[in-house]
Amino acid sequence: MDITENNERVIRAVVRQAVQSYASGFADRHISEVDDPEGVINMKIHNVFIAALGPDIQYYSALARSLDSSLGNMLEKLAINIASLNYEVSQHVEGEIYQSQTDFIAELLERYKNTKGANHKKPQTSDYKGITQMTESASHSKRHESDYYLKDPNTGMHYLIELKIGGDLDSKKARSEKEALLEQYCILANGLGSEENIRLFFATAYNRYGEGKPWKQGRVCQFFAEDELLISSKFWNFVCKSDKGYDMIIDEYKRNAHYIVEALGLIKNVYLP
Repeated sequence: MDITENNERVIRAVVRQAVQSYASGFADRHISEVDDPEGVINMKIHNVFIAALGPDIQYYSALARSLDSSLGNMLEKLAINIASLNYEVSQHVEGEIYQSQTDFIAELLERYKNTKGANHKKPQTSDYKGITQMTESASHSKRHESDYYLKDPNTGMHYLIELKIGGDLDSKKARSEKEALLEQYCILANGLGSEENIRLFFATAYNRYGEGKPWKQGRVCQFFAEDELLISSKFWNFVCKSDKGYDMIIDEYKRNAHYIVEALGLIKNVYLP
């Protein structure tokens, strides 16, 4: 997947704008809350266990949590904006689903969950192929909010993606993510009349074990097949439609990361003068 020079300029501009806007908004928000007792950072004074460690720790612990959360939100929006350059983007799926399909999904997930049982099954994409033929029961209309429903106008492929920034889920959450994706898969396939051009993925924005290292989050792997995972570089390459997507985004992010560093300095000067 090669990328044109013009597309690279556009993607880099999207990243640059996202980082600059995030840095400005992050600084403005926290500085405006300095005298607000219910502000994100000031609320930490009520945690006596953190407060006992001193004002510096009190400040940094609150700021780090806010930074991690808001940065994740920024990356989710960034991915949508980049994906919209190459795909038709929606964030919901709506249509008919049959009770027999939801029953099958529940049974399949239980087999994934029961790792020590005789009926245990390791996830494979073939597990749910043909599920749209299970239409012998009553149906009902359902709407699912989706992180990313992408349609490739060039190939006609439909992609359902749930993005978790670091992908650190417990088994209950991993199960619910797979359940939601499978229900979206059914709704979409029922509407299209075919499963042939539909794929579903669990994605992460970065590899919490280190880029290039094996991704081994056991609870997610318990419910998702290996070829249902878009981890870190694979995800960014996918939304960019380029094997160079991840490297390009990280490079542009690093070029503009100083805006965030400067914003953090402004916030620190207000809270720790």
